[in-house]
Amino acid sequence: MHEAGEVQSSRASTRVVRIRTDDWPERDRLAIFHEVHGRDRIHVDPLPDEALRIDVLMVKLPGFGLLYGRRSPLRSEFADGSDRLMLNLGGPAVATQFGRELQLERGDAVALSGADRGVLTTARTGRIATLEFPQGGLLPLLTDPRHRCARRIPKDSSALRLLRGYVRVALASGSIDAADLPHLAIPHMYDLAALAVGAAREAEEIAKGRGVRAARLRAVKDDIRARIETGSSLGDVAGRHRLSARYVRMLFESEATSMTDFVLEERLKRARSILLSPRFATRRIAEIAYEVGFNDVSYFNRTFRRRFGQSPGELREMHLSQFKSK
Repeated sequence: MHEAGEVQSSRASTRVVRIRTDDWPERDRLAIFHEVHGRDRIHVDPLPDEALRIDVLMVKLPGFGLLYGRRSPLRSEFADGSDRLMLNLGGPAVATQFGRELQLERGDAVALSGADRGVLTTARTGRIATLEFPQGGLLPLLTDPRHRCARRIPKDSSALRLLRGYVRVALASGSIDAADLPHLAIPHMYDLAALAVGAAREAEEIAKGRGVRAARLRAVKDDIRARIETGSSLGDVAGRHRLSARYVRMLFESEATSMTDFVLEERLKRARSILLSPRFATRRIAEIAYEVGFNDVSYFNRTFRRRFGQSPGELREMHLSQFKSK
């Protein structure tokens, strides 16, 4: 379905929507937006002398929504019954709800209750990310929800940092395939959002055991992958993430593995990817082994065969022969 500049795709009960107002005639943008999204009880108004420019990706799943992108200076008003955690990734912004008005700096966040009209006004063009919890799904997890909403969540909050990292990974490619969305671990999003805003005791205990652990493990794995060629010791990784080495070890043990096994698996997968690329067909096996972090070519050959059932040379020869026959 294509509707007024939207690009939609759906698979099962997931909906991915791209809103890009540059695809609409400038004089009609506001009217088109209200026509398309007015039924969702979301209202936007550009600030004086500013054109309406929105380029966002919206992901809608049962019980959860995620929006990420850029918007021009504008005032957005929500009255659809959904709780929201809005991450201000651009310049200064102002949030209003329950008669309170608060200033947000870049990196800060705010929760808006779906039980009352909420407003967010951004002063400059910038990025924004919004976690949406339909039918008031976030508030029951909070202690004193009315007090917790419409309060500034500082950008250096540890739970907010974890949540930003989790969202960043989910949207790393700038677009999402609907088929991959179940792997976003929605309960972890709920956990981290509740912790960032102010979780009730029971929800906090659950979140610390589930959402925080998952987010930290994801961050640790991303760090290791980024340094896979040179490698990092357990102590180095723990230090960069301000964790104890014992805690990092426990994170991997929760998935019945170890950091050593994870590093080995990532190096083997990277080597396999290089071997399967015609672009690197002339690169020597030993070079590839050293490039992905192996210091012993014999050990590389043995572990590669054990993992993939073929030696590196056999895999490459078979793949290249299939490639040439096409």
